[in-house]
Amino acid sequence: MPEEKTASEMKRVSVEIFGDVYHLKTDDPEGLEKIVQMVNFHMKSIAQNTRTFAGSRIAVMAALQIAQDYMQLKKDYDELLALLNENK
Repeated sequence: MPEEKTASEMKRVSVEIFGDVYHLKTDDPEGLEKIVQMVNFHMKSIAQNTRTFAGSRIAVMAALQIAQDYMQLKKDYDELLALLNENK
């Protein structure tokens, strides 16, 4: 289990997601920036391809897309692990 970081180890950063600014704490600002870019990409893509302007609906659809991508990667990873274990 990963260690929890103390408050003094966390850095406060401001990020903009889909036009809104969020003030967050992180121990990995560069990693957080990559996540923010991915979320922004999905939200902008969905906004361009739907008729809704509601940010909360776009956010939910982006979250569903990201979760679907994650589940596919997890499935692929589990299948790869199973194949590697078969070959031992």
